[in-house]
Order: sequence, then structure tokens, then C-alpha cells
Amino acid sequence: MTTDLNPRYSFETFVLGEPNRVAYNAARSVAESPGASYNPLFIFGPTGLGKTHLLMAIGNRAQSVSEGFSVEYLTVDEFLEAYQVATAMGQADSFRNRFEGVGLLLVDDIQFLAHRRPVQGELLRLLSGFQESGQQMVLTSDTPPADIEDMDERLLRKLDGGLVVDVAPPDREMRRQILEQRAEERGADFEAEVIEAVAAFEVGNVRELLGLLNRLAAFQAVSETPVTADAARAMLDWEVPAEEAVMPIETPRAAEVEDDPFDMTPLFIDMPETDEFADFLSDVSSTVEQQIEVWRERLAASILRWQPEGYRTARLEQAMQSDEVMAPIERLVGQFEADIGRLQEMQEAMREVAPERANDIAFFDPDRVAEAEHLVQKAVRELGALPGPSEAYSPGAFVESGANRVAVTAVGATVSDPGKRYNPLVFVGGPGVGKTHLLHVVGHGLATRDNFWVACMSTQQFLDELQQAIDDDRWDAFRARFGKVDALLIDDVQLLAGRRHSQEEFFYLFNRLLEAGKQVVLTCNVSPRDIEGLDERIVSRFEGGLVAQLDSPDRDLRRAVIIKRLEDLYGAAELDLVDYLAARPASSVRGVLGLVQRVLSAADARGVDPSGRLARELIEGAIPAREDGSRSIRTSGVTSAPGVIHSQDKVIWRWPDPVERIIEELV
Repeated sequence: MTTDLNPRYSFETFVLGEPNRVAYNAARSVAESPGASYNPLFIFGPTGLGKTHLLMAIGNRAQSVSEGFSVEYLTVDEFLEAYQVATAMGQADSFRNRFEGVGLLLVDDIQFLAHRRPVQGELLRLLSGFQESGQQMVLTSDTPPADIEDMDERLLRKLDGGLVVDVAPPDREMRRQILEQRAEERGADFEAEVIEAVAAFEVGNVRELLGLLNRLAAFQAVSETPVTADAARAMLDWEVPAEEAVMPIETPRAAEVEDDPFDMTPLFIDMPETDEFADFLSDVSSTVEQQIEVWRERLAASILRWQPEGYRTARLEQAMQSDEVMAPIERLVGQFEADIGRLQEMQEAMREVAPERANDIAFFDPDRVAEAEHLVQKAVRELGALPGPSEAYSPGAFVESGANRVAVTAVGATVSDPGKRYNPLVFVGGPGVGKTHLLHVVGHGLATRDNFWVACMSTQQFLDELQQAIDDDRWDAFRARFGKVDALLIDDVQLLAGRRHSQEEFFYLFNRLLEAGKQVVLTCNVSPRDIEGLDERIVSRFEGGLVAQLDSPDRDLRRAVIIKRLEDLYGAAELDLVDYLAARPASSVRGVLGLVQRVLSAADARGVDPSGRLARELIEGAIPAREDGSRSIRTSGVTSAPGVIHSQDKVIWRWPDPVERIIEELV
């Protein structure tokens, strides 16, 4: 049975403390003697407390204790999907039979079985069978079994008949240990006072705690001096010491299995053709013949293994006809079977995209792997290409300054090593500060990589795609289409708020991409935890990456944007105009460009060059003197009633900030 265990999740890497000691000891006991005690073992606790870490650790330890022991890990989404597919095809028995050889079954997040009575009944039958045959089952949930809504009473009794344990939030000492361990793993060097300061403050869970550690690392990367404890407190904007946090978990990834082929490379000996070596040569010939015979038997066994399943074995049959050992036998057979494995992957991918094409002959010929891959790629393209980064947001047009330097630095790290350092990467900021531009900059950078598929789209586009899949009843095609990307970039994810079904599908896709090591980049207008109506699980995973804030443009950024705009249009920029416009505050880069455009439009209408003098006249209402020295009157358009005399003490003649003043000037 194929497993999906992340080797990094072990008991050795789990931070142990009093809040999780009972769950830890129970998990180790089950891992070392599956089926002997605590069957089933049920671990519960809020999101982010380390339940998945323990689940994976059980599987990894069980496999290390008993070589060849079969372990399967499933999220409840995968369990549901497999059950629904089997029942839709009228093959419910095949669903049950797939678990017969599994010694240890790990099922994550079963709280999502609420209100699903048929699937609960299937889990009950499966659990009963496991207990009777001595197979072990371990389950996790956000809540204890009794709190799962509309749960089958018989299943509840089964679960309570095992061992139900919880994982509680770690104390301050555990938070410190977690931070030290993760900082060391990523090579981030912080003063002990900084770690203590972070451990002392309140966060929603440790995913968020580690996300803030990412922020500190990103700030330190662009700072000339190491981050101090005071600077860390100011940067993270915390005030109240925390009493609780949560254990870190990471989305699981598939373990890699290394082949260790038995090398039977023949030994070629250059011997003189003399009679005194005749007996020796006869022995060598006999040995080679025996080796060829063993070689042919191994080939025949592989042919008999794969021919009945419909796979072409011409490659092996041709090798059997040879009188010489052409290559190490295990290497030859191993490559053949690896090609079949790849064909099976391609065939499964085709079933998701276009089931009617999944039986093409190319999927049964190990010599046509490239053709099978091409067929799948073609089928995916026919679904419609997902949008890529827009040329309207070119990397060269983005201006860096202190207001966005952390985010820009994170972009560089993400483009050079996608899916590794900051995943997900979340840009946060108000309208017009450049987060959408930066999202597309990431897309352009990733798109330059060979065979790297980047999808860059708005949340509304994602929702439209999802709705179309629902209307056409093509869920598999929708998931296949998005699942093939190497990087998914989505703008304005706050629009998911309040859309429960859309969030569920997004969560499924998000986890699938992260498990596969693919990069996710997102933007939102406020911090994820401040988005009302966004699922806590999604918020937790967003905060577990790097949340990079883009602030309103500072003066340096305003100046750089203005110069670039003027130089693009005129080849040069008047210094007085640049200084004047850069001095005016703006909440967004869009606002800066709008101000520049206002001056340019006025200059074009008057047939003059844009200048600081024109900008002052336009913005402040200050009119230059005529040739005779007089000035025209400029007012707001509101006039006094006839006979009203202006009082000298009620007319504003000077204003502290000349940029914002309102002036009534008299001739």
C-alpha cells in the first residue's frame, strides 16, 4: 500500500512538554506495538496543535520497527473521495478490500464526517474489521468524538472504547523550544533575548508563531544590524503576554524511496588463447551460461507479472533472445517497472481530466512514456489554459523602497527557490500600494524557469472557474487542472470570506499544492487573521508562511515613482516638479501616479511642459504674477453676500503647511 508520510515528522522532532505528554506516550505505545493496545487511538485538539505531526510519527516509527509493515495515511477528504468514487461505480466492496493488507491506518480530521451518515457507517465497518483482525487505526479531530455533530452512536461507542486523548497548547518553555528548533533548522541566527521576547507573547497558534519567525528573518535579511528584542516587539506589534500557543504542524509530503539495484555487471577478462587455460575458459563459459539462465528467469518472471495486466513487454522479450548479458538484470527490470509506474501515474491523471481517454494504448506500453505524458498535457490544455502573469505588471516597472523592501526581498527568495522558504507568501496592504504588481512580478520570475507552469489570477476568476465546474459537474477536471500547476498566484483572497463551499475547495487545493512542494502566493487587503468569515484552518496556514506588509509609499518611493513616470514620457524629469510632487503625501502608488497625471494633463491642455510652477498653480491655486505685477483673483467659487466686509482676523493669510493650504489672494 502506498504511504504518504513525511519523514521529518518523527517522535524525535516533536517538542514534548506537559501539555502533550499523555498523547505523546500513547502514540509511541501504538507505534511500537500496533493493534496490541489503544485500538483505536483518537487524538483531538484545535487546529495547529501537532496532531498531524503525531499521526505521521506513529506511521514512521511503526515502519522502522517492523520492516515491510504496511501503513496508509489518509485525510478525511481523501477517505470521502475514495468512498464516493467506489460507490458511484458500484464497487463498494473494492473500497473495503483496499484496506485488507494495511497494518496501520491513519485518518486525519474526521470532524468533517459530521452529518455524513453513510460514510460514518463505512468507517464503523472498517474499524470493527480492524479490531477483529488486530489491525491498528489512529484518528484525529479538532473536537472530541462526542462533540462531532450528528455522529453515529455506534461509531461513538467504538471510538470511546479505545483511548481518547487531547493535545493542549504548549506553555512558554515549549514555545521557546519550538522557536529555537525552527530557527536552527532554517539557519536563522537570533539573540536569545529575541527568542524569549517572541515566546512571551500571544499568537493564535504556533503556525502563526513560526510565520512571525519568518517575518523576523525577512526583516533581519534587509537590516544592517541584527534584530533586537525591542525591535522584534515593535515589528510584530504585540502587547499582551500569552498564556497559550499551539504545536507546529506542517502539511505532509510524500516520502522518497531510493532504489538499491543489485549490480550484476559482467566481468570481461582478456585471456591468452593457449591450451593451458582451456579448462579455466571452460569454467568461465559455464559460469556465464548460468548467469544468462538466471537472467532469463528474472526476465520471464517480470513478463509473467505484467503481461496479464495488459502491458506490452516487448523490451524484456527482446532482451531474453540475447545470448549475452547486455546490462545488470535488476537495473534493466527496474527501469522497465519504473516506466510502468510512470504510465500508471499518467493514466490516473488522465482519468481525472478525461476519463474516456484513460485506456489509450500508450498507457500500456513502457516504450511510449513520453507519448503518454504528451497525451495528458494535451488533455489538460484542452480544459483551457489558466491565466499567467500579466505583461501590464512588468518586473522593471516596480520600484523598491523601505515601504516594501521586506516584500521585495521575499520575492527574490521565492523566485530562486520556489516552494521551499516562504510558502505560502502573502502580500498584505491597502489599495494601490503595489501588492498586485508584486504578485505578477513573482509570476514573471517563476515563469522563466524551464517547464514551470505558473497560474496567476484574481479570486473572482477562481470563483468563476469553481462555479463553472459545479454547473458542469466536472469536479475532477477542475482539481486536475489546478493540481498540475507548479505555482498558484491568487489576488485578493479576502473575497473568499463567507463562502463556505468555495473555501473548502480552496483549502483542498491549497493543501494539495503545499504537500507537493509547489509555491503559493496570495494577496489580501488586511492581515489574514483580520478577514471576517475566513475559515480558521485557512488563516492558520496563511500565517504559517510569510505575511509581508506593503505600507503606504514613503517619500523615497514617491520620488522614484514620479521620476520613472516622467522619464518614461519625456526622457527627463524637472527636479523642482519632482521635489514638489514627492513632498505631497499619498496613501498609494496609484495616488502618486494620479497626481502626476493631473499635472501632465494640465500641461498638455495648455501646450506647455510640466513644471513645478504649473503644479503649484494647479494644486495650490497659487497664480504666478502677470507681466504688470498684478495677480488675478482665485477663490473656491463661494462668494460673499453683497455688502459683506471681510474681517481681517477671519481671513486666513498664512497656513502652517503650504502644501495643504486654502488661500484667498487679493489683487
